Amino acid sequence: MHRLEDDTPERELPTLSQLITAAAATLARAGVASPRVDAELLAAHVLGVPRSRLLTAAVTGPQAGELERLVARRAAREPLQHLTGTAPFYGLELAVGPGVFIPRFETELLVEWALKQPARRVVDLCSGSGAIAVAFATRRPEAEVHCVERSERALPWLRENVARLAPAVRVVEADVSDESVLSDISGTVDLLLCNPPYVPEATPVDVEVAEHDPHDAVFAGDDGLALMPAIARTAARLLRPGGRLAIEHDDTQGESLPELLRGTGLFTVVEDHRDLAGRPRFVTANRGDQHRG
Repeated sequence: MHRLEDDTPERELPTLSQLITAAAATLARAGVASPRVDAELLAAHVLGVPRSRLLTAAVTGPQAGELERLVARRAAREPLQHLTGTAPFYGLELAVGPGVFIPRFETELLVEWALKQPARRVVDLCSGSGAIAVAFATRRPEAEVHCVERSERALPWLRENVARLAPAVRVVEADVSDESVLSDISGTVDLLLCNPPYVPEATPVDVEVAEHDPHDAVFAGDDGLALMPAIARTAARLLRPGGRLAIEHDDTQGESLPELLRGTGLFTVVEDHRDLAGRPRFVTANRGDQHRG
C-alpha cells in the first residue's frame, strides 16, 4: 500500500473504496485466506462503523494511516481478531487477544446441540475465552453455568467476557484433570461441554495458529487425545446419571474419541456428529448409572 501520513490533506486521500481495494491486494499477496473480508473488517474497525455501512462512510487522514498500519500487521499474519480485539461467536462479540484461543465458527454447532438439551446445571471445561459458557448462558439465563480454565493468560479474557455478557456464570481457575475441581457439584451436573486442545502435534496449521494461538490450547500430543482421558474422568464424576456430555474434536478423531469414551465403561449412547462440511466435529454421550469412581 502507498504510505499515508496522518497529516495528508483529506482532499489528497484515496477514497475508502480505493484504500480497501489496496488493502485487500496487500493481504492477498501475504497469503491471507479472506483478503477482501479482512480488509473491510479492518476498515470498519478503524472507522467505528458496521461493515455494512462502509459504502457511505468517509475516511480521514489519521484513519487512513491507522488502517495502513493494521493492514501491515495483518499481512504479517497477526490474527484479525487480535487487531480488532474481538471475535464474533454465536451472535456475540467476545473480547480476545494474545494468550487466549480464538473461538471458531465450528464450535457454534456444539452450542446449538447444547441449547436443545434440558439442563439446569451446566459445566464448560477448557473454557478459554468463555465462548461456550457465555453463549449458552445468554440464551438460557435460567441455567446455572460453571466454567473451568487453568491458563493464567486466558483467564483475564474469560473473566472480562463473563463480566460483560453473562455475569452470573461462575469462573473457576483449575486444571480439568484435578480430581477436586468443582467437587461441590459432583454428581449433579446435567450437561457438560468441552472444546479442549485436540490437534495432533504434527498437524500443519496456519501461521496465525502456529504463532499466535497458545500452543497448549491447540495441540494435545501425537494423536491429539492426550487430555481426553482426564476430561472423561472429570465428566463422569460431575455428571448426574443420565447427564449429557459433548466434546469437540479433530476431524481425524471421529472414531477414536467415541471409542475412548465407550472404553471407560462410564458412558452410554455415544454418538459422533459431523459439521456442515461432513467432517467429524464433536462427540456426545450419556453418563451411565455405574458407580462413580
